[in-house]
Amino acid sequence: MEIKKAEFTLSAPRESMCPQDNKPEYAFIGRSNVGKSSLINMLTNNKKLAKTSATPGKTLLINHFIINNEWYLVDLPGYGFAKRSKKEVQKLEQMINGYILQRQQLVNVFLLIDIRLEAQKIDLDFIQWLGASSVPFAIVFTKADKLSATKAMQNVEAYKKVLSETWEEMPPMFVTSAEKKQGRDEVLNYIEQINKELKK
Repeated sequence: MEIKKAEFTLSAPRESMCPQDNKPEYAFIGRSNVGKSSLINMLTNNKKLAKTSATPGKTLLINHFIINNEWYLVDLPGYGFAKRSKKEVQKLEQMINGYILQRQQLVNVFLLIDIRLEAQKIDLDFIQWLGASSVPFAIVFTKADKLSATKAMQNVEAYKKVLSETWEEMPPMFVTSAEKKQGRDEVLNYIEQINKELKK
């Protein structure tokens, strides 16, 4: 897939205020410091599209970006890590859950995982919740440039091993690096493939 156009559309505090058309939506979510903005900018070839920040947890709304006037890339708030009050955390959880469970245009969630870390409970819980809610998702490992290729693959295999304790079938997995544009074609081709299926 070639991205010719990527534009910010709107930020919404809840699912009901998201765009009113029927274009397919692909949501990106992960822990606050996983490199989500960098990945989105790498995928869209636009360094300024999603705001990257030195302070994790800056995304507090559901951000929609229209891609090639055909589909939406949705930037969801991160979870964990960022210092928030209990009330703020609950509000963000409601926003994320409301969008993921109620948004009919959502066709796939890309869950971002830092490839350098071993499986974290907060991510595994989120994966289980997506599975229990029958939400289609893929795992995107980020920051692969921070490891050797061998170590990166070892960490992916270790993650699969943890997941295999509760999952019979693995979700699609992508290894990416925003720095080196690694995994860009694979993620975009996956989206394109789903879009083609939807048109049938």
